[in-house]
Amino acid sequence: MTKIYVLDTNVLLQDPNAVYSFEDNEIVIPAVVLEEVDSKKRYLNDVGRNARIVSKMIDGFRGTGKLHEKIVLENGGTLRIELNHRSFQQLQEIFIEKTNDNRILAVAKNIALEEETKTDGKPVILVSKDALLRVKADALGLMAEDFLSDRVVELDHIYTGVQEMYVNIDKIGMFYEHGEIPLLECSGNGFYPNQFLIIRDELGSSASAIGIVNEKGTALKKLINQYDSIWGIKPRNAQQTMALELLFRRDIPLVTMIGKAGTGKTLLTLAAGLMQTEDLRLYKKLLVARPIVPVGKDIGYLPGEKQEKLRPWMQPIYDNLEYLFNTKKPGELDAILAGMSSIEVEALTYIRGRSIPEQFIIIDEAQNLTKHEAKTILTRVGERSKIVFVGDPEQIDHPYLDEYNNGLTYILEKFKSQPVAGHIKLVKGERSGLAQLAADLL
Repeated sequence: MTKIYVLDTNVLLQDPNAVYSFEDNEIVIPAVVLEEVDSKKRYLNDVGRNARIVSKMIDGFRGTGKLHEKIVLENGGTLRIELNHRSFQQLQEIFIEKTNDNRILAVAKNIALEEETKTDGKPVILVSKDALLRVKADALGLMAEDFLSDRVVELDHIYTGVQEMYVNIDKIGMFYEHGEIPLLECSGNGFYPNQFLIIRDELGSSASAIGIVNEKGTALKKLINQYDSIWGIKPRNAQQTMALELLFRRDIPLVTMIGKAGTGKTLLTLAAGLMQTEDLRLYKKLLVARPIVPVGKDIGYLPGEKQEKLRPWMQPIYDNLEYLFNTKKPGELDAILAGMSSIEVEALTYIRGRSIPEQFIIIDEAQNLTKHEAKTILTRVGERSKIVFVGDPEQIDHPYLDEYNNGLTYILEKFKSQPVAGHIKLVKGERSGLAQLAADLL
């Protein structure tokens, strides 16, 4: 039986192609949704961009028929703009105010009541990213669903970049002796290029080893990073050791790194970038950028020149640089950076249109990127550059993103099978015992 899906505005603003995600079912877009989309067209961000895409797409549909009646989509489904069914009679005793959300609820409820009077009535489902709107729909006896087609992965299946395996102790000895072992001799399959494996003795002894899968996924090799200390930073756990392996590999130009607050993501990446830029001279410049997304209420416009405006947003980066440069006095870091033209701290606002060759690029707080922004950044990377995306998918401040549909998750899942990419999830907090406890409990 076909179904009727009533779409909320946030579904279209999250994914402009959402209308093609419901197979051969009927899609209803309330007129108030068009008004909300129209009000967002002037935004200079991804929401505004998506609003403009939706507007052009629906305008293009007019050539196939009358939108207020019904048009057939390419995937076999149908779409109509709902101008009727706006009566508030069914809602007035529960939700008094005629807000846009309540108008969408009214449309869905009235269509559902109409379908109930038919012998072949269809189920009516409200689709919304707004949890409270789904709760209100449930209070009215309406079926409601979250829009999940934009998710890159299902719950708890985000790729971690590391796997444990138990093997015969002889295989561990062979690994240390020859520097690699064929993966066909290990239990398990489906290994990704540059995936880390921790092999342990199947009989329970303390023998173990850490290796990285080769680009063909056929052999496990020893790690090649030879640096025990990078700008005073030493790896404190196995995952940090794996992270440094990825950060120093010239044959892996794309690295993604996720982990809770305090696991050392940004500090390790900055230290590796500084060493390869300043000491080894492998790159001409270290570029550090992060999206400007506030935590809590925005502080509004800031006075001063561009660098003065950016300083509050970039302060977490400067905090890590102060630690690495071991600065003691106010202004000392600024003086150091002024004398080092090879270090650039920038906002992602200014990255469009650039080409960035021969640079070590760090994108911090990448979980606040949309898929489109992530694509835009990756397409800026020039020859002989390395780019590292760092973030915590569990700490998202963007209103239209979650742990499973953000740009960072999108990149790591799409590139996990590519030999040019590597990924690691840092687990253990190293900032302080309190920070680790807070990350776990809160």
